[in-house]
Amino acid sequence: MIPLAQVPPGRTVRVVQITGGSTLISRLYQMGILPGTMIHVIMNSGGPVIISVKNSSVALGRGMAHKILVELL
Repeated sequence: MIPLAQVPPGRTVRVVQITGGSTLISRLYQMGILPGTMIHVIMNSGGPVIISVKNSSVALGRGMAHKILVELL
């Protein structure tokens, strides 16, 4: 498992675990990001991590992206 913040652009990953408080977990769940969700990384170059999840583009701050643990597919 690696943090989403370390995944290079163009890769697809599966969410394995979210490490963080209940507020963060609730916010991510509202965006459709929960364990088992497939995510495609669009952009990851030092600023926000831009991902595609369930046919929507979402920008995540780097701190938040570090708390989403994923496996590469």
